[in-house]
Amino acid sequence: MTRILPKEPGFDPARWDASEDVQRFSRGIELFNAGEYEEAHEEFERLWLSGEGAESDFFKGLIQACIALHHFRRGNLDGAAGLYGGHRRYLAPYLPEHRGVDVAALLEDMQRALRPVVRRVPGATPVFDAEGRPRIRATAG
Repeated sequence: MTRILPKEPGFDPARWDASEDVQRFSRGIELFNAGEYEEAHEEFERLWLSGEGAESDFFKGLIQACIALHHFRRGNLDGAAGLYGGHRRYLAPYLPEHRGVDVAALLEDMQRALRPVVRRVPGATPVFDAEGRPRIRATAG
């Protein structure tokens, strides 16, 4: 995944205030759960761009999940299907939970939501289910 700077003018990963991580992460989850995938993507991308290392793939997985659902909702089924494997590959090492997120439940929800897209037959047009969309849930502990 190539690093692309967020749309926010003036964003500079070198000047990132790490104290914002928790706030940005919480905001990204809130936006994702509200179905605001572009905005959630931006929050997760800031976290990805600002930090290298162990959590990089975790944020990439969340970004790809956002983009997959965004494409599905907008009717870009090929785009959604193309990102199906990516988000799973990036998030799988963080099973069953990471940073207080129930990664297992998220992957199950994403699989359920995107299964009609990935396994569609010619002529079928799966419809995005806004009510049944995936949510990022906190772990019980």
